[in-house]
Amino acid sequence: MAELRTIKIDGQEIEVDPNMTLIQACELAGVEIPRFCYHERLSIAGNCRMCLVEVVGGPPKPAASCAMQVKDLRPGPEGAPSEIRTNSPMVKKAREGVMEFLLINHPLDCPICDQGGECDLQDQAMAYGIDFSRYREPKRASDDLDLGPLVETHMTRCISCTRCVRFTTEVAGIHQMGQTGRGEDSEITTYLYETLNSNLQGNIIDLCPVGALVSKPYAFTARPWELTKTETIDVMDAMGSNIRVDTKGRDVMRILPRNHDGINEEWISDKTRFVWDGLRRQRLDKPYIRENGKLRVATWPEALAAAATAMKGKKVAGLIGDLAPVEAIFSLKRMIEGLGGNVECRTDGAKLPAGNRAAYAGTARIEDIDSAAMIQLVGVNPRLTAPVLNARIRKAWIRGAQIGLVGDAADLTYDYHHVGTDRAALASLSDLKIGDETREKPTLVIVGSDALRGDDGEAALAHAMRLAENSQSGLLILHDAASRVGAMDVGAVTEGGIDAALDGAEVVYNLGADEIDVPQGAFVIYQGSHGDRGAHRADIILPGACYTEENGLFVNTEGRPQLALRANFAPGEGKENWAILRALSAELGAALPWDSLAQLRRALVEAVPHLSHVGQVPENEWRALDLGTLGEGDFTVPEREFYLSNPIARASPLMAELATLASERAAEPMAAE
Repeated sequence: MAELRTIKIDGQEIEVDPNMTLIQACELAGVEIPRFCYHERLSIAGNCRMCLVEVVGGPPKPAASCAMQVKDLRPGPEGAPSEIRTNSPMVKKAREGVMEFLLINHPLDCPICDQGGECDLQDQAMAYGIDFSRYREPKRASDDLDLGPLVETHMTRCISCTRCVRFTTEVAGIHQMGQTGRGEDSEITTYLYETLNSNLQGNIIDLCPVGALVSKPYAFTARPWELTKTETIDVMDAMGSNIRVDTKGRDVMRILPRNHDGINEEWISDKTRFVWDGLRRQRLDKPYIRENGKLRVATWPEALAAAATAMKGKKVAGLIGDLAPVEAIFSLKRMIEGLGGNVECRTDGAKLPAGNRAAYAGTARIEDIDSAAMIQLVGVNPRLTAPVLNARIRKAWIRGAQIGLVGDAADLTYDYHHVGTDRAALASLSDLKIGDETREKPTLVIVGSDALRGDDGEAALAHAMRLAENSQSGLLILHDAASRVGAMDVGAVTEGGIDAALDGAEVVYNLGADEIDVPQGAFVIYQGSHGDRGAHRADIILPGACYTEENGLFVNTEGRPQLALRANFAPGEGKENWAILRALSAELGAALPWDSLAQLRRALVEAVPHLSHVGQVPENEWRALDLGTLGEGDFTVPEREFYLSNPIARASPLMAELATLASERAAEPMAAE
């Protein structure tokens, strides 16, 4: 790190890194600088000129604070610290002039604009503008773009800050947006009027400082001051992205990202952002019992009594779905094992070793990607498994990291060395002998859960761990399911996997597992939120809450416990998942020893102490696996729709539309004959 330099900002002396820009130094000093084009996670454009400041002793004109570094400042007389003024008459006049120019062509759409109430242009016009314009010319108009079903455009409002262009190019890795023309003819547009082909495109809605890019599904449904805002955790993938759920009454109206530098920075995937319309459709809102081949509505006492009767004296197996919170998993495990049954969370067949946390949660953090010099991907397409993590890998690649891939070649938005597609390629990597000299920069091995699903899944994991050990790399297991690491932590596993758990089971208690086929002949009790495949197969249905409707603990793919908070309530007679299991255990005559969520969490922390460290990534003890025998054949990523990966997404009409568009794009183009 460079030696700190002392500068003076509005009379206040402060020591800063000379490589900082003036706008960053001002933020460090607690001085707010208005801006439109500057964003700390994007490259510097320097084209809105709203961030002008006065550099004392510098040129007789204001300087753009986003594009000037502290080291470029000239020292004061006799070596005095350089001085910056952000509130002088020169700065005030410059900001008013910039705002006046911006508003020449900007339409007065505030009463009908979805950005109203959270618009940077509104706020800064009030704070830094003037109440009168000298310009009376007709306003410029622009054609609106069709970017697809997610982002609605009103390009007449655009102020050409180019944030959307820089985000799609630099972070999302697509090159469809750009700016054409000069002067009043300049406009943001897409190449040949294409729609955006990215599962991160919704982030440009948050980035747009005016109402030019707004959410199409959310349009004209609510104003920001009408919404109740709840900070919680996403479960659409295993990253545990930090989100904010905005509700109006009982309905979720939109989902926005929260900043967390260690996980999702301030981006979320389109599935996370727009899946909310699936939260209110195809919901299970009453208990059901199957009689004579047909489901009929039942009361809660009736359904719980029927479930208890079915389970007593029978061989019971419990299956854990992908979206279940740790409290519900722990409750189900205690209840089923109390009956002498088995519980299994690895419903996709992944060979994750129980009890070895380094082997199922890894030893690296997501943020380690930023500083990695080399990243080796094994059997994973992170662009589909975790798009936000893929953007982080792309950021590391832009900074010079080398990327290697073992598995199917795919467009990952960055260049990589394709080591091979088969298990032999992984074996050759794990056999490499690397010296013991200390590395200047860390390296990473990222293993996808798809690589662990074959009969030799544990051997594949063992070879990946050996590669990490030989190369002194961090290990990151990239899971698909938000509930997986938490379920492994509480020991919801059966020796021999899902086949062993279901072998001979007379009753299957299905806690939201909708991606598997339960064997015929078993009596199925389904507890979940949506009428998906699991409910269709069920003999008794118990309606549970989904992730926005109950307080729950989730452990993300790096092993970090996080709390999801309730934003709204389950529809109809739906109940919290842990409470259903507590009530059922009482019907079975073996009541679980807790009556509240607080008591349940105390028992949970007593059984698994590291779950009490919410928001922290525990250090995992490294225990290498026996290598075993790797089979033959390629590491193939199974064909599955990114937008239809769970019951909430499959209930969403918007996700269905996005899946259709994605399949049309993937289809081979037909020749014009």
